[in-house]
Amino acid sequence: MSRRRAPRDAAAAFRAALDRAAPRTGLAAVQSVWADVVGERIAAAAAPVSERSGQITIACADAVWAEELNLMQGRLLEGLRERLGDSAPDALRFRVEDS
Repeated sequence: MSRRRAPRDAAAAFRAALDRAAPRTGLAAVQSVWADVVGERIAAAAAPVSERSGQITIACADAVWAEELNLMQGRLLEGLRERLGDSAPDALRFRVEDS
């Protein structure tokens, strides 16, 4: 007679699979933590869309968001550094998203 093993935690298996499947780019790293670092309200209005030479471009819903986030850049970079360490970007660039 065989014994049934207890079910394993699926969340850990999903996290491990996502980590293996995720692209290993600076943009992907920022995208994976963006909402946690900036909060839901900002994440709904601005999203990381491209990377070039250590600079991440953030597409913003409008010019007001782009300007506000530009003023907050130091704080946003600090939060990204706390989460990503050496994978954090050197700078952020904010632009208005094309409609």
